[in-house]
Amino acid sequence: MAKKKKSGKKTASPSTPFRDALCAPAGTDLTAIDTRGTPAFDGDKGDGKKALAALAGPVSDLQERLFAGATSGGRRSILLVIQGMDTAGKGGVMRHVVGNVDPQGVAITAFKAPTEEELRHPFLWRIRKALPHPGQIGVFDRSHYEDVLIARVHDLVPKSQWARRYGQINAFEQGVVDQETTIIKVMLHTSKEEQKERLAERLDRGDKHWKFSPVDIDERAYWQDYQQAYQAAIDRCSTDVAPWYVVPADRKWYARLAVMNLLKEHLEPMDLQWPEADFDVEKQRARLEKS
Repeated sequence: MAKKKKSGKKTASPSTPFRDALCAPAGTDLTAIDTRGTPAFDGDKGDGKKALAALAGPVSDLQERLFAGATSGGRRSILLVIQGMDTAGKGGVMRHVVGNVDPQGVAITAFKAPTEEELRHPFLWRIRKALPHPGQIGVFDRSHYEDVLIARVHDLVPKSQWARRYGQINAFEQGVVDQETTIIKVMLHTSKEEQKERLAERLDRGDKHWKFSPVDIDERAYWQDYQQAYQAAIDRCSTDVAPWYVVPADRKWYARLAVMNLLKEHLEPMDLQWPEADFDVEKQRARLEKS
């Protein structure tokens, strides 16, 4: 029987901010989180789609203000980290959430298995190279956490090596935050049963075959190992400066809505203002009229 969930996420009201309802501090029990739950939202799928559409304009405006601020020396940026098991919905988040903002202010990096060159460097080397520039929203489709997830599950490096990485990750993330980058770490939390249904759909539909890999089925044999690895990542790396957010993702529409709200709720407190003109507006207006 699953343990009772800590921090009252099941009873979060619609007025609860998503960042409060979904925040997973160290000690949060992943097994107690309902993967079909909709914390901080009490509507259905139709309501969720409408709410997502309504957020597109405000979030796009906030993102443009962030991007514009960099033109006048602003250093702030966002790093959105998306992690999850295969079929968790990372691609949908890219299309339906990140796709709603101006692409010139977004930098998406999809981390695959490291190349030979990357393996010759410390594991954070390729991550540092992909960090967002001032004014950008950087998005990591998978991230440095692969080095304490798949590396741990498949013994790609000795335990003594991957065990040190938790502390290295925390120090790295503190440094990133110190450089005025806000980190939003999202785990898209799905059930094994839901993953099976999504894999079956990919096999049933010709237009989805390209998304399927036989390796996905192989990896299902390690499901519990991955859950333990994610639990350890939360316990060791959910910090005050870079907490983890666990988003129930069996309902795709809810996961997209939740990530969009997390983005909005982290942008709003920045009090982003349009940069003031560094020229005489009236003088330039007069010149334009004469041109």
